[in-house]
Amino acid sequence: MTAGRLRELHVPGSPLVLPNVWDADSARLVEEAGFPVVATSSVAVARTLGYRDGEQAPAAEMLAAATRIARAVSVPVTVDAEAGYGLAPSELAERLLATGAVGCNLEDTDHARGQPRDAAEQADRLAAVREAAGEDLVLNARVDVFLGAGEDADEQAVLPDALDRARRYLAAGADCVYPINVRAPDVLRAFTEGVRPAAVNATYLPGGPDLTGLAGLGVARISLGGGLWKATRTWLHGTLTALADGKLPY
Repeated sequence: MTAGRLRELHVPGSPLVLPNVWDADSARLVEEAGFPVVATSSVAVARTLGYRDGEQAPAAEMLAAATRIARAVSVPVTVDAEAGYGLAPSELAERLLATGAVGCNLEDTDHARGQPRDAAEQADRLAAVREAAGEDLVLNARVDVFLGAGEDADEQAVLPDALDRARRYLAAGADCVYPINVRAPDVLRAFTEGVRPAAVNATYLPGGPDLTGLAGLGVARISLGGGLWKATRTWLHGTLTALADGKLPY
């Protein structure tokens, strides 16, 4: 499947819903359920490989997992490539395309320093990935400034920085911008209006707007992030606890 098909599915107000996966089997289940795209979750993939999130897993292992996932399904696959694992943009584009993926997330956190990367530097990096990949990768540029704000923070205060970053990333060639973990509906609406008509990715968060509510805020893509994996892990933990107590869980 082509990157062009993935781009077509980003429609503001009628969003693409992505229940992010972590291996070939969960990817097949997503496809069998009727979803038109499979997306990976870096935290879920890393944890199933035995590493923590935040580029603690080797790039080779993460990309090998992406290859297995892309090989297992017939729908487009977009890969959560974190901040690019320190790879040069041309190498990153080449290795992502080699997995069979047609899209990727690239976040603007500098994991080595534990803080946001300079916006101009990140825009240059995105432009270089775009130049190397051509139109064969759908670039979803993650804007991480809301992550450090916390649940009780004033997201309005962070909004100007988020919009500045998003506009720079779009100008650099990003197809979609992702202000991850925005919780306030009014802030998310202001963000989508501030970059209109560009595609905006939102995170579905428990206690926040539901899928219909997010669509009404103008987003074009909704990610569950590590939510599906966390829910599965919670169920498995409960089942194993019951079994350890001598109860048959099913």
